[in-house]
Amino acid sequence: MAEPLNTSELGSKSYWDAAYRTELSNHATDASDEGTIWFSDTGAEEKVLSLLEDLADEGILHKCPSSDADADDGTAVPPPTSGEGTVEFYRWDLLADDPGNWLGEGFDVVLDKGTFDAISLAEGTDGQGRRAHEGYRDRVLPLVKKGGFFVITSCNWTREEVLQWFGGGEGELRLFREVKYPSFTFGGKKGQSVCTLAFRRGK
Repeated sequence: MAEPLNTSELGSKSYWDAAYRTELSNHATDASDEGTIWFSDTGAEEKVLSLLEDLADEGILHKCPSSDADADDGTAVPPPTSGEGTVEFYRWDLLADDPGNWLGEGFDVVLDKGTFDAISLAEGTDGQGRRAHEGYRDRVLPLVKKGGFFVITSCNWTREEVLQWFGGGEGELRLFREVKYPSFTFGGKKGQSVCTLAFRRGK
């Protein structure tokens, strides 16, 4: 398994609660303020959306229900007022709580855009003596319905390391597709500053 990362303030819940409150305050002052857009320098958000659109065009992905873990200050995220379908938001502690009745058979698509990165920097251990990120795969897997997709974007882990963290477990999650980003060479090795991998859960 890949070597663990050193802990950091970026792995603390208090850091992200404060960041979330700041973004809410900024948005209340200026509704056009989009806040911090992670991975914006690589166009990751657009590339992930393009990947999902490709899956839909190929007939592989038909519907993408959504849920969201809100910050602990209880601030509700309002659903959109236009567009197709209804988006429901739920507050859920991925590391501590069991999924609620909202889970059903799981979601067609589960997106991780930096969550695993942040959890990888967290201090402390779980009930089994593991650091939080070491149990992350076990917590995420039930969220993905059989035949569904887990799409993860990371800037802290390489492609090979993400494959180690999520591609094991008797093949329950298998690499289905990956997003290509501009690459660079350093020390004789070629790599990307960001990786996005789409895993499909076996049926």
